[in-house]
Amino acid sequence: MKVLVINCGSSSLKYQVLDMTNEELLCKGLVERIGLDGSIITHEKAGAAEKFKLETPMGNHKDAIGHVINAMLDKDHGVLTSMDELGAVGHRVVHAGEKFASSILITDEVKAALTECIELAPLHNPPNILGIEACQQLMPNTKMVGVFDTAFHQTMPAESYIYALPYEYYEKYGIRRYGFHGTSHKYVSERAASILGKKYEDLKIITCHLGNGASITAIKNGKSFDTSMGFTPLEGLVMGTRSGDLDPAIVTFIEEKEGLPQGGANNVLNKKSGVLGISGVSSDFRDLGDAADNGNERAKLALDVYVHRVKHYIGAYIAQLNGVDALVFTAGLGENSSDMRERICSDLDYLGIKIDPAKNDLRGKEAIISPDDAPVRVILIPTNEELTIARDTFEIVSAI
Repeated sequence: MKVLVINCGSSSLKYQVLDMTNEELLCKGLVERIGLDGSIITHEKAGAAEKFKLETPMGNHKDAIGHVINAMLDKDHGVLTSMDELGAVGHRVVHAGEKFASSILITDEVKAALTECIELAPLHNPPNILGIEACQQLMPNTKMVGVFDTAFHQTMPAESYIYALPYEYYEKYGIRRYGFHGTSHKYVSERAASILGKKYEDLKIITCHLGNGASITAIKNGKSFDTSMGFTPLEGLVMGTRSGDLDPAIVTFIEEKEGLPQGGANNVLNKKSGVLGISGVSSDFRDLGDAADNGNERAKLALDVYVHRVKHYIGAYIAQLNGVDALVFTAGLGENSSDMRERICSDLDYLGIKIDPAKNDLRGKEAIISPDDAPVRVILIPTNEELTIARDTFEIVSAI
């Protein structure tokens, strides 16, 4: 079976086609500036020497997916001879609230439930739903599956997800920790167990998804036990432009001092904070590293604060898990910055966490980067959320 994986943003769309008989990637692509001037699709067939690019008006997600279909069927750079070859479409959906604890075949009832979750993810769920509806219109005979960022974390015990607020707010509004990056944490933790040659259900694993958005998850016996992101992706680690954890009284204090409208601090905390806010330089860690090397003290401080917060969560999760078997690094920064991995793991040898500098000297490749005699295996694993979505989609559709 061939599976199309769709990840819709408000003005962009990422996609991949995988042959699930051998999990081979056939093609991938990106549509940008949907509904804006300069709409463009960039399509890459596996093994092709060059990418195919087409700049053409795309007023909505239906137009965009129409061009994805054309690219998949094209005689020169396509990977399908007929849409009948496509067995299913797997859709990344950010938020399912408490409604779904696993991936699910999309029905009208499921779409209605996702619409109810829009207030929990107003920036992400609407384009996710638009993508689903566009695919249903253009591929009415193809099965659709929803794979949710929040689903993996639905196994957390109540003590991990309940906030110390009046309990009625949880009952009435669903205010609780949900967690995100679930498909990534699931993929790399399962892959870690495979690399170690051990049963997933027997391990204690801490996964560090470190990118511009970042989260850490404690996984106990194959299930998410706790995670750093909360009701929204704002909670937890310091990120590129997000503040992460802070005293909640700061929100109203900033609004009063800066004369911001009600809710105005939310924009500051999500888009103007994090390492960008501290450094005043950039949200890109490469820029921060260069600035710090050139003597910029605030850039150095931003990196120090980032490392401090990551180590804080690693230590907390080791305490919650009563030990750890593997520490996993993934996502843009986690996969590509040997320096950041080394800094995070430094001075954690008391907890059994050590880095072998020679093994750590690589980017974007699977590897155990701890010394052979270290009690905790530190592993670098490039994430593959699309493969996780395709696997769940294939499993659900095959069972019908």
